[in-house]
Amino acid sequence: MSKKPYVIGVTGGTCSGKTTLTGRLEESLSKGYNVKVFHMDAYFKRPSPTTIAPITRIEYFEHNHPDAFDLERLYNELDNALEDESENKADIVIIEGLFTLHLDHIRDLLDLKVFVDLESDERLVRRVKRFMGFGQTPEEITSRYIDTVRFRHKELVEPTRWHADVVINGTLDMNLGTDILLKYIELMVK
Repeated sequence: MSKKPYVIGVTGGTCSGKTTLTGRLEESLSKGYNVKVFHMDAYFKRPSPTTIAPITRIEYFEHNHPDAFDLERLYNELDNALEDESENKADIVIIEGLFTLHLDHIRDLLDLKVFVDLESDERLVRRVKRFMGFGQTPEEITSRYIDTVRFRHKELVEPTRWHADVVINGTLDMNLGTDILLKYIELMVK
């Protein structure tokens, strides 16, 4: 029986630095290991479900709730990667997304749980910059953030930090935090 892949979960609020940290881990670890990465954003349902903002009652596309994801497909692909016995099987699997530590199915698979923390005002600034690049106005972005995103964060994302083994400061360049994580992961995989 071959060795099971080492499974890492990375989560945090919107624009906290989850994808950046995951990319750095993947880049460094891929030099010596076969690394498979799952980005939850690749599993959004099409069409997206909608939600009604609790205060303004405005309807928005929902991207900040587990119901917005095709979890069956994600779970199947993740389970297949973990059960792969081919010569291309992963040594390390990284799952990154808002609900990595929220979903029991994923959380129960994790060997290392990482929460990327960043103050809400900085996450909002990053979100404005990112979504303006998609053609949205600052008003559209901030309205949606205030109407739905911050509620979902408080309800579903923030509480999962207590499941984390490690909390990384998303304000910093993350080089030291990344270096510490890499050393620990390499120690655990050997």
